[in-house]
Amino acid sequence: MTTRIDARFAELKQQGRSAFVTFLMAGDPDPATSLAIIKALPKSGADVIEIGMPFTDPMADGPSIQAAGLRALKAGMTLKKTLELVRGFRRDDNATPIVLMGYYNPIYIYGVDKFLVDAKSAGVDGLIIVDLPPEEDDELCLPAMKAGLNFIRLATPTTDDKRLPAVLANTSGFVYYVSITGITGAATADSKVVAEAVARIKRHTKLPVCVGFGIRTPETARAIAENANGAVVGTAIVDVVRANLDAEGRATPKTVSAVADLVSALAQGVRGAKQAAE
Repeated sequence: MTTRIDARFAELKQQGRSAFVTFLMAGDPDPATSLAIIKALPKSGADVIEIGMPFTDPMADGPSIQAAGLRALKAGMTLKKTLELVRGFRRDDNATPIVLMGYYNPIYIYGVDKFLVDAKSAGVDGLIIVDLPPEEDDELCLPAMKAGLNFIRLATPTTDDKRLPAVLANTSGFVYYVSITGITGAATADSKVVAEAVARIKRHTKLPVCVGFGIRTPETARAIAENANGAVVGTAIVDVVRANLDAEGRATPKTVSAVADLVSALAQGVRGAKQAAE
């Protein structure tokens, strides 16, 4: 079965360019503004959209994304409303892949079987669940694959050649390479180090490799995209949301357009990359 993610990467490969993957927290700063921002992303150049599922106890998220999650929770965001957000996006866009990113706890509480049915029905294409290692594939990974969703795994600088086959075993859609050790937004990715890591992962898999964590500018995005199949930007986008809220943390007339402007600039960076030969 070909998912929207598979189709999008095949299309980009034909075009000879990398994907620009954006991350936003569902419901930040409120559900209506969040939907407006997400709807603006494809027109601004996003090829794949990752949507964070707000959670009270994140582990991999830096201060900016943690704060975005707390703003969303304060605005009443739930996992059910996150799926409604995806459904709202799908009314106007049936092509752009949507990946939900987050932690297992909210899905476990929701009920795995019910979540997978509802996620598929809403128009979700893939999942990135940060705290489920390959040893726990029976919990969610295998049922998700059976339901027709891609299960996207994280590889990190500490994922050595011995561990990599286990990480890749049931991965589909793409591999998400975390470019730094630590939390999101903590450092800038080193494009040379990343290029070596991407080449190493590609020796083990035919899947596209996208790189996230540490990409904040069009220049860094371009440098990463020259060797990876995609560049993922989250913290920089979430920071622009926060910078365009009022003193009470509410959306302003500039919130959506400010995000769209940054995404356009980042997308131009990715599309300006000279592709390394496969």
